[in-house]
Amino acid sequence: MKKILVIGACGQIGSELTPALRKVYGTDNVVAADLMYPLKGELADSGPSCQINATNAQDIADAVKKYNIDSIFNLAAILSAKAEINPMLGWNVGIGALLNCLEVSRECGCALFTPSSIGAFGPETPHNMTPQDTIQRPKTIYGVTKVTGELLSDYYFKRFGVDTRSVRFPGLISNVTLPGGGTTDYAVEIYYAAVKGEKFTCPIAKGTYMDMMYMPDALKAAMDLMEADPSKLIHRNSFNITAMSFEPDMIYAEIKKRMPEFVMEYKFDALRQGIADSWPDCMDDHCAREEWGFKPIYDLSAMTEDMLKVLKVKLAK
Repeated sequence: MKKILVIGACGQIGSELTPALRKVYGTDNVVAADLMYPLKGELADSGPSCQINATNAQDIADAVKKYNIDSIFNLAAILSAKAEINPMLGWNVGIGALLNCLEVSRECGCALFTPSSIGAFGPETPHNMTPQDTIQRPKTIYGVTKVTGELLSDYYFKRFGVDTRSVRFPGLISNVTLPGGGTTDYAVEIYYAAVKGEKFTCPIAKGTYMDMMYMPDALKAAMDLMEADPSKLIHRNSFNITAMSFEPDMIYAEIKKRMPEFVMEYKFDALRQGIADSWPDCMDDHCAREEWGFKPIYDLSAMTEDMLKVLKVKLAK
């Protein structure tokens, strides 16, 4: 990668991936693009930026040509819980943006990264050590877009030679940007509540395991995959990756070790619980480890230590 376009640069992943890419590839070589424009803060100040409506193919094509882009990170999406409230929006953004990126990549010779998700699986999928290749029958529009995206990306690689690559992200936990309507959001919100001295109300039932990952590991995974030797990639779209699997009581216990006064209670959210129950408890990510050397750094304890440390400074400002 030499010239990179990040679509959805203001989102949960993009707001951290863009600065990470600029550190590695140079500030002038990474273009931050979002529907919300002009950008603000570090994203605007540290490198080039532009406005892109990802459902408009011309916007993407114009940016690719203007900045001589060779690699695109397509992060445009409506997350799982929010997409269930507005399924057509979830489809139009999830698939419309992807098709536009695929066509522009085909025409301009770009490599393309589009994240998939644990949401690509469904209740018929094996929940423990979910295989790389297995049944995918999701029951949410978000999951349907992710499975469709995986198939479309594979098709464009096989039919047109577009260098498409993807990972199935687990729940992502960040200390920078608050999540925006995902089923795993509680695993971010609980840390904010603890640092603020608030009681946390967990919408996910006790005993509900889901795969999770700390954002630094997710960013490294995306960049490592895009730099991987293409001759070694068998499962381009999309690789299982995970760093940890836990249920709410486990993350609560880790915070309590460091903040004994912290209190959590449960209040059932039928929509999010139904989605969570359809997802894997833990995925088998050996293909990612073998084909491009995926190896996360953070486990639950190390992540908790870092999250609390960073948020105490952040929220004290």
